[in-house]
Amino acid sequence: MPTDYDGTAYPQAESASDLAGVPDGLSRLWTPHRIAYIEAGGVPSSHECPFCVAPTLSDEQGLIVHRGEHAFVLMNLFPYNSGHLLICPYRHVAGYDETTEAESAEMTHLTQTAMRVLRATSGPAGFNIGMNQGAVAGAGVAAHLHQHVVPRWASDANFFPIIAQTKAIPKLLGDARRELAEAWPV
Repeated sequence: MPTDYDGTAYPQAESASDLAGVPDGLSRLWTPHRIAYIEAGGVPSSHECPFCVAPTLSDEQGLIVHRGEHAFVLMNLFPYNSGHLLICPYRHVAGYDETTEAESAEMTHLTQTAMRVLRATSGPAGFNIGMNQGAVAGAGVAAHLHQHVVPRWASDANFFPIIAQTKAIPKLLGDARRELAEAWPV
């Protein structure tokens, strides 16, 4: 059975024909790793800033793809799509307007590099790139600035998010992190 970035066994889709009752022809995709996020109301369970903690860990533990001088790139622990990256300054600032010129310049450079690396490794047809500034704007971690780089493919959206509030992510976080880190230019 495959494992997640932290060694946790990753669930497989399960055929309904193996379940008790009348088979309905559907497969069940069990995602028990999401329960911590759901029970916390969609916010990290720790009171510590995850973007301040991540750089203190190994790249594998922190899901870090690249470390720059003023900012770093890491995988989103709760990705919208495979390869969903976050660009964060090391400094704990909430607003883009609070960054220094060096921080914002490096974040721009890292965003461009992330797009190039994602194109080379997984061939997305497009990207969603953006920052949610403040909790009312949808920032899950409003206190620490982070920019999303989400690769998009023509077939990446289906009915799951609409009717089941579930997103199928076809690649394990650890595998995606390793692939992107290996492809990141030195």
